[in-house]
Amino acid sequence: MTEQTRPLSGLTVVSLEQAVAAPFATRQLADLGARVIKIERPAGGDFARRYDESVHGQSSYFVWLNRSKESVTLDVKEPAGRAVLADLLATADVFVQNLAPGAAARLGVDAASLARQYPRLISCTISGYGTDGPWAARKAYDLMVQCETGLVSLTGTPDSPAKAGISVADIAAGMYAYSGVLTSLLSRATTGRIVPVEVSLFEALAEWLGSPAYYTRYGGTSPQRAGAEHATIAPYGPFTAGDGEVVVLAVQNDREWRRLCEVVLDDAALAGDPRFGTNSARVAHRAELNAVISANFGTRPAKTVLAALAEAGIADARLNTVEDFLDHPVLRERGRWRTIGTPGGPIEALLPPASLGGVDPVMNAVPALGEHTASVLSELGRSPADVDALRAAGVI
Repeated sequence: MTEQTRPLSGLTVVSLEQAVAAPFATRQLADLGARVIKIERPAGGDFARRYDESVHGQSSYFVWLNRSKESVTLDVKEPAGRAVLADLLATADVFVQNLAPGAAARLGVDAASLARQYPRLISCTISGYGTDGPWAARKAYDLMVQCETGLVSLTGTPDSPAKAGISVADIAAGMYAYSGVLTSLLSRATTGRIVPVEVSLFEALAEWLGSPAYYTRYGGTSPQRAGAEHATIAPYGPFTAGDGEVVVLAVQNDREWRRLCEVVLDDAALAGDPRFGTNSARVAHRAELNAVISANFGTRPAKTVLAALAEAGIADARLNTVEDFLDHPVLRERGRWRTIGTPGGPIEALLPPASLGGVDPVMNAVPALGEHTASVLSELGRSPADVDALRAAGVI
């Protein structure tokens, strides 16, 4: 697979991005061959570079989200910086930004301004709560959005709510921004119509709250926090085997429930117990059901329990740690790891989850801050003397 034959080869993305949502969207465009020029502040760059120092002295977030990009330092608040940005946008196909509320309009890079200046440019705006409406000016970070959508009220134990362990609001927004840009590129290619893209963290995560939202509005009660169990399906969750290992199982329907009773629990009569005859009944009597299963599993090692679940056709898993996941046989035996470069040294990175037949994703290095500033400015016609003057003025 050559660079020219990847799906997005030949397309240029300019991004005024920071943190997670926009960088996740643009990294996926880079995976498919787009050239992504990441604009960063001269003093420190994307603040996600300094979230932690766990990866050869670099941030785990940053190395995950920014491979295969070109880093250009540019102070876009300065007239000379805005002039460089204008030259970049004149050659770009897509512009992505997740600036603070109101900042894009002040810089003249909001969707309406860009549509007037660059009629073939696709703009993608990522905000916290939308660019209009009562919360347009409100700052939004992942935890705030998890709380405002009600996700935190659903996550955790009955006694203690908890946030999701990853940045789900940011990731959701990044995914919808990515798919929105692809859709707009398709529209431009097939109809010539330029469709601007707007995604908010709140509305992206609101979409993911669809099931509990319907359950609450039309069922009359909100799903209750159930720890690692499923709030509305039972049995569905972790159980400790006799050797102390935790086995996770999921029963999705009455046929699987009967198989669990007959093959795994060796108690066919249990399937007809009126306390457990339907999923709703099993949820209502979850504590009694869990006691029955726990007592059974507690007499056998996890290996034996897992073998019985496999024989019965019941979905199962082990309760892995992140360390276990890193050495997972599925990733290892399917060859999902690749070595990429970073300023601090080589690291292992996962291939993108969508495998396209005959297409090798781009897996290039994570850029150092401003690594490509001089080369990109040279492409724009700036002389070495011009570059030196911009650097001396603090613009780059």
